[in-house]
Amino acid sequence: MKLPFQKLKLRGLGAWTCALFLSFSAAAGAAAYPERTVEIIVPYAAGGSTDSTARLVAKGLSDQLKQSFVVVNRPGAGGMIAHADVSKADPNGYTLLFSAAGPLTVTPHSYDNIAYDPLKAFKPIKLVSAVPLMLVVNPKLKDHDLESLIKLAKDNPGSLNYGSFGVGSAAHLAGEQFKLLTKVDITHVPYKGSAPALADLLGGQIDMMFDVLVTALPHVQSGKLLPIAVTSDVRSSLLPEVPTMAEAGVQGFEAQTWFGLLAPANVDQSVIDELSKAMDAVLADPEIKKTILSQGMEIQGGTPADFDAFFRSEYDKWGAIAKQAGIKK
Repeated sequence: MKLPFQKLKLRGLGAWTCALFLSFSAAAGAAAYPERTVEIIVPYAAGGSTDSTARLVAKGLSDQLKQSFVVVNRPGAGGMIAHADVSKADPNGYTLLFSAAGPLTVTPHSYDNIAYDPLKAFKPIKLVSAVPLMLVVNPKLKDHDLESLIKLAKDNPGSLNYGSFGVGSAAHLAGEQFKLLTKVDITHVPYKGSAPALADLLGGQIDMMFDVLVTALPHVQSGKLLPIAVTSDVRSSLLPEVPTMAEAGVQGFEAQTWFGLLAPANVDQSVIDELSKAMDAVLADPEIKKTILSQGMEIQGGTPADFDAFFRSEYDKWGAIAKQAGIKK
């Protein structure tokens, strides 16, 4: 049975109206991100440099996108628990990861059978900041420059040691890179974190350490530790009198830890682009810039593709060093 023309017209108009409504609804839904609170997972306890930087980012994103971004600390297993959790999270943009370099570029080469593949599990959003390490020694060594320290180590093979904040940490890998480039024989002493390693360095139980610059800074300023060199390719504005490793005589040495914002791998690219744009504004904010720089960090920025390329180059670099040094746990 055929419907009258008028009814056909009304039915067609109704279908067209419905389709138009759904189209507008879909567009509005896509443009609304974020519609609710976004969690930024930090793989370490509150109070450290990763956590404090993540909280700056969370506040900046909240201001830019007019929605709550909250930091959730999920420490454990050197950051591996948080990374595994985020890798399995719903890829809807409401669970993000704020990570330091170690669990992404070093840990995968140092541990067997970890529960995530950093190259496949995450989609980089923004490289936020980088902070160099600084080689510091206990004053008992009385060696105020790198050349004297290397000579002391070569004259007394195996007698000097260096601390780190764990097997596979940035401090550990920096020490191994130092050994490879200078051909010295020094012993690694791992600790469960930076604080206990620094305490033993101050107490003279260990001889030297590659520590995060801002952490060691107060002890250098008080004269309790001697600064030898920074591991960046330029001097730090916080300690402009301290040379780089290259200036001090060891070419090709560059080590830093860095912080970045990532998402689970299958998050839609439109969400990545929205977050990247907002992060550009966050990193350009004068107060946030001032705070980051005051902590001895350098602001990075760039596109998600830039971060991805940097991340992969760091993964390959530290993987090669870990393999050469035989680091495995």
